[in-house]
Amino acid sequence: MLTPFSIVMICRNGSREIARTLSGLIGMTDDIVVYDTGSTDGTQAIVRTFPVRLIEGEWKGFGPTKNTANAMAKHDWILSLDSDEVPDEKLKQSLSVFDPSSTTTVYACSFLNFIGDKPLHFGEWGWDKHVRLFNRTQVKWDAEPVHEQLIYPASVVQNKLTGKIYHRTVRGWTDHRRKMDQYATMNARKYFEQGKRSPFWKRLLSPPFTFINYYVFRLGFLDGSAGFQCAWMTALYTHWKYIRLRQLYRS
Repeated sequence: MLTPFSIVMICRNGSREIARTLSGLIGMTDDIVVYDTGSTDGTQAIVRTFPVRLIEGEWKGFGPTKNTANAMAKHDWILSLDSDEVPDEKLKQSLSVFDPSSTTTVYACSFLNFIGDKPLHFGEWGWDKHVRLFNRTQVKWDAEPVHEQLIYPASVVQNKLTGKIYHRTVRGWTDHRRKMDQYATMNARKYFEQGKRSPFWKRLLSPPFTFINYYVFRLGFLDGSAGFQCAWMTALYTHWKYIRLRQLYRS
């Protein structure tokens, strides 16, 4: 008998990865919810070919949208995934036997991130770990429109599941640059609304420090060209973010 939990993911224009993702999830649970926020690339048609629940709704920002989708799940235990994330076999086994009796426990998962077909073991993404399994009666996403985080009582205990989530985050330079461009704009707006500033020294020093940190100090160079791409794009994202924050104040 399957341990009762729902898989919930939000997506928009995820047609490139959604079929591979859903193929890897079928059989893990009796409830998979795909909450689509207005795809225009045929994502909905692909989702409808799988035995999952497709729900179409509005975009409210990452945190609020995920909370809305979680509320529509069949079970209180939620495995929160993105449309380009799939558990490996070890994690699937862990999920099939975890103890759901303690609602005040959350479970973290290690990530193996890919650029194209190249896995990243070092740099910014090399030691990635996030809480992704939790009980919605105790845990919610915060209201942040981007870089959302889970919020839960101090009494909640964090455990770690064996296995990894394979995250096929970007296909190449063009896709990576597009994503960083979008995130830079959203984070600049978030910082502006929080009253954060963009001083000259931060615009000047933050991008090169970001690159050196991830490529050198965190050993991104050991991932070869993919490690360079990851560090470079994060530095570029940092540059864009503070430039756009400054533009918001000037306008």
